[in-house]
Amino acid sequence: MSNRIAVIGSNMIDLVTYVERMPNRGETLEAPRFQQGFGGKGANQAVAASRLGAKVAMITCVGDDSFGHETRANLERNGVDVSHLRMVEGVASGVAPIFVEPDGENAVLIVKGANAHLSPEDVQAAASMLIDCDTILLQLEVALETVYAAVAFGAEHGITTILNPAPANPNLDLSELGGLDWFCPNESELAMLSGMPVDTDTRVVEAARQIIARGIRNVIVTLGGRGARFITADQVHMIEPVRVNPVDTTGAGDAFIGSFARFLSGGVPPLEALNRAARYAAHSITGHGTQSSYADEAAFEEFCRAHVASSVQ
Repeated sequence: MSNRIAVIGSNMIDLVTYVERMPNRGETLEAPRFQQGFGGKGANQAVAASRLGAKVAMITCVGDDSFGHETRANLERNGVDVSHLRMVEGVASGVAPIFVEPDGENAVLIVKGANAHLSPEDVQAAASMLIDCDTILLQLEVALETVYAAVAFGAEHGITTILNPAPANPNLDLSELGGLDWFCPNESELAMLSGMPVDTDTRVVEAARQIIARGIRNVIVTLGGRGARFITADQVHMIEPVRVNPVDTTGAGDAFIGSFARFLSGGVPPLEALNRAARYAAHSITGHGTQSSYADEAAFEEFCRAHVASSVQ
């Protein structure tokens, strides 16, 4: 396989505030630290895959502001092809205010900005590039019609499609996703989109199979500290969590999805690709920030060696 991935999705400027605790309504608190960085679920996943050696192109929209120019430059620095990045005149780039607590847990707001302008026409305009890709990777920080168009394009041309349905959108029409290869929600997203409870492992599997019955081939459910489940119509595989001391969990889900796409696109069998992705996501939460915490191939391999060594002691 050529390990070529097209990410069709969002970019954001992360505005990260580290807090001792979240303020109550109407309360003003002093925060100890602020950090600006690059984010957006699409861009995060693209950078993770690229740092691990995939050939990544991104189809995305930015505003005609300083953030838009900075986003383009950041993607280029990370080896992402921006030939199909479109700058939208008179529109602000997307931003994500993020609040991180001392235990690494976070709360995030997103303002889509130019991301809302990414359209099915942008997908079609990139058709000649997409046809040469092994994998199309998608999220829900852009218009649903654009996601549906990309899934249909992948199905028509035999390209593997992966959808991370985040942030959860109750308007997502599962009937528009027929032929999707990989559907990758977390617990709350699975509950919303299936309309079923997910408070036990048995119920997680039942909800995932309700999604599979709609024509989606594979479901990966991420469960935070409980790892993940890889579910098909007739099999369930547990992806064990990787124990680390978390510093900042921002972007861990994107690290997992982006690295999974890279490993799968590179010919790694799905179950092994998922276990590697779990290790990559674990490594990401040992550092501050989102993309700034994503390892390249050498750093990731070093982490894997150290983790294996510590786990057998």
